[in-house]
Amino acid sequence: MHSPGPNLRAAKWRKSSYSNANGGACVEVADNIPGAIPVRDSKAPHGPTLVFPAATWAAFTETLKP
Repeated sequence: MHSPGPNLRAAKWRKSSYSNANGGACVEVADNIPGAIPVRDSKAPHGPTLVFPAATWAAFTETLKP
């Protein structure tokens, strides 16, 4: 059974700090949704959104640190 995702109407989106060097073509994340991190393409803000559990996103971003 598919459960509905979080309500993203209240999402406060921010672009990746690396997007400026890439011509603005990057990702946006919203980190104000409890327990979830939505991610979307900054070039298509009304397109699909991937939603990750907050713990999964934290583990992913931790692996990116030098």
